[in-house]
Parts: sequence; structure tokens; C-alpha cells
Amino acid sequence: MAKIKKISDVEHRPISNLRWWIGGLLFASTVINYIDRQTLSVLGPYLKIDYHWNNEQFALIVIAFRVTYSVGQTVSGRLIDRIGTRKGLTITVIWYSLAAMLTSLAVGIRSFAFFRFLLGAGESANWPAATKAVSEWFPKRERGWAVALFDSGSSVGGAIAPLLVIGLYKYFGSWRPAFVLTGTLGFLWLGAWRLLYHPPETHPRISESEREMIMADRLDQETTEARTGPRLAWKDLIKLPQTWGVIAARTMTDPIWFFITDWFAIYLVTKGINPEQALLAFWIPFVAADLGNFFGGGISSWLIKRGWPVLRARKAVVVFGGLGMTLLIPTVFTSNLFALAGLFAVSTFAYASFSTMALVLPSDLYRSESVATVSGMSGTGAGVGTIISTYLIGYVSDHYSFEPILITASLIPLVGMVLVLFLVREKQPLKVQNTT
Repeated sequence: MAKIKKISDVEHRPISNLRWWIGGLLFASTVINYIDRQTLSVLGPYLKIDYHWNNEQFALIVIAFRVTYSVGQTVSGRLIDRIGTRKGLTITVIWYSLAAMLTSLAVGIRSFAFFRFLLGAGESANWPAATKAVSEWFPKRERGWAVALFDSGSSVGGAIAPLLVIGLYKYFGSWRPAFVLTGTLGFLWLGAWRLLYHPPETHPRISESEREMIMADRLDQETTEARTGPRLAWKDLIKLPQTWGVIAARTMTDPIWFFITDWFAIYLVTKGINPEQALLAFWIPFVAADLGNFFGGGISSWLIKRGWPVLRARKAVVVFGGLGMTLLIPTVFTSNLFALAGLFAVSTFAYASFSTMALVLPSDLYRSESVATVSGMSGTGAGVGTIISTYLIGYVSDHYSFEPILITASLIPLVGMVLVLFLVREKQPLKVQNTT
């Protein structure tokens, strides 16, 4: 009996800084999410040769993913606000892991597009769910760091994918096992997620001091004028200018990131660099993006601690990000692999700083039960922009070159920067909530 009691005590012993363990799980989920989606992009040059696709045809497969990924973010965001983060991510990770594995059965452009369509539907929940988890588990002074942590998983996954996927392709002599093996990663993650994640109110392994700190910050947030009142419906949320500011932040920046993740390998080939050579520097922009996540989150948190208003600190980073992304323009003047990697690295560093602020803004502006919804709506805006840009990238690169694409990609984030500054104001009450 004494032994049983000791085991029970260990099982229920509080975990120190449990919220950061939760953040680590969200990071791991994002890494796996990106490895699964990047498998097709990394194999793109080989698949284009095997199936005789041009860029427009490859773009159609990418768009199939983007359609459900875009619509799915709004739908899954609202669903997760209703059923909870734990159950919501469990369902969607199972979904997209199976879809990733089933891609190994594809035999042509239609079947590839179908399986990518399924993958997009599942993967769409990751960012709304992670943003909601951050709002549940982290006080506002730490949310910049927490969002940076989970969002950095995208660049880490993007950096790992080429080495892992090309390694599997070379080892097996076929692209099919790469989809199967990368798809299994989500099932490994699920065990840890189901074991560790519960809301802080009911978590059996949280210390009382950490629970009190989280709940006190949440109570302070929910008793401010901007966050009182009933749950906001979609129609009410879209009436708010700050909602459109959040949507603009991602709509004007995410397509540039997805251009890099979906097309970078193919772009390097057009510069005379083969996939094996590209591995020497392919990872550099993704590591730079990882650093950019923590720079953006860290700087905004540092400014808040120094007494800056929360939204002003976020906007300072947005300005840096919008200006920094203009460095994609000089890439049109060089074919040197490391010069290209360096310029893309500066741009992805700036993008990731901007993106971290775009992701954390819903938790700054809305109550917890609306955070995933607004995050999902911004993801849908980003997805629509990405679908349009993906089609244009395929067309323009086939008929002209990548140069007009890179120049445009440098300038559009500036528009997003201006819209965030204009639409997201310091003291902006959610006036429509009293009409629901």
C-alpha cells in the first residue's frame, strides 16, 4: 500500500512551470504539421519530372490544400472555441496524419490534389487551437514568447523537412515511403498531448501558485470594458475594425511565407541550383524565421515590461517586419546560392516577427471564447490570399519568371503593416457586443 501511495503521489505531483511544457507541446505539433505539408514541396522537383507537370499544374495541387486550409481555419476556429482545445486538436491531428499517409497512394495530379485537400482540412486547426491554448495558459506579458515558441515550429519543421524527406527518398528510392513515415509523427505526438493537456482550471498536475497566477491575469483581462458581455457571433466580430486589422496582418504576409515554403526548392532550380546543392543553404531562411519568431515575441514582451501599452509594443514589431520583408527585391539580381539564402533569411526573419504579432493580437483583443474564432478568420483571409497568389505564381513563373513575384512579395506586407496601424487602435471597445 505504501508503494502504491508513493506512485500515486508522483503521478499527481505538480509540474513546475507547466504552462511552458504546454507551449512545448504546441511547438512540437507545429513542427509535425509543417513536416507533413512540406513533404510535397520538397519532393516537388522530383514529382514534376516523374509526372511531367509544369508549374501551373503543380500550383493546382498546392491550391487544393489551400482551399480547405483557408476555409477550415474559420470553421475549425469556431469549433475549437465550442468543444475545447484538447478535443479539437486530438481530432484534427488524427485527421491530417491519416491524410498525409494516404498521399502515398496518389497516382496523378487528381489524386494528389484530393489527398492534399484532405490534409488542408485537418491542418487548418493548428494555429487557431494553439492561439487559444496560449490565451488559456499564459498571462499577456508572456504571450509574445509563447506564440513565438509554437509558431517557430513552422520554421523548424520547414528546416527539418528537406533533410528528412530527401533522405527517405534516397534511402527507399521512391517518394511514397516519405509520406507514410512523416505521417506517423502525429500519432506519436497524440499520446503526449492526451496525457498532458487539460485546461488550467482543472489540470491535476498544475501548482496552485501557477493556477492562481493564470486565473488572476484572466480575471483582470475579462473585467476590462473591452472584454465584458456575452460571446460574440461571427457577424458581430466582422463589424469590428480590429478584427479586419488582425485579418489584414495575416492576409498580407502569410502568402509570402507560403511562397517560400511551397516554391523555394523549385525557385532555386530555376536559378541553376539542383536540389542536392540547395540542401547546403535551403535551411537558412527557415532557421532565420525561427529566430524572428523569438525576436518578435521577445521584443514585444520586453517593451511591455518597460511600461509600453500592449498594442503599441506589438505594432513596433509589425513596423519592423513590414520594412524588413522588402529585402526580397534584391534576390532578382543574384544567382549565388548563399546570397539568395541570406536575403531570404532576412526577409523570413522579418516575416516571422510580424507573424508572431499577427498571431498574438487575437489574445490581446478578445476574450478566450472568441480567440480561436478570430484567429481562424485571419487564417482564412491568409488562405484566400495564398490561393490567389499560388495561382498567379504558377502562371507568372511559367510565362515570365519569378522576378515580378519577388518584387510584389516585397511590397504587399507594407500594405498589411499600414492596415494594422490604422485599424487596431489602443482603446477600441467591442461596441457591438451589447447588440447580441
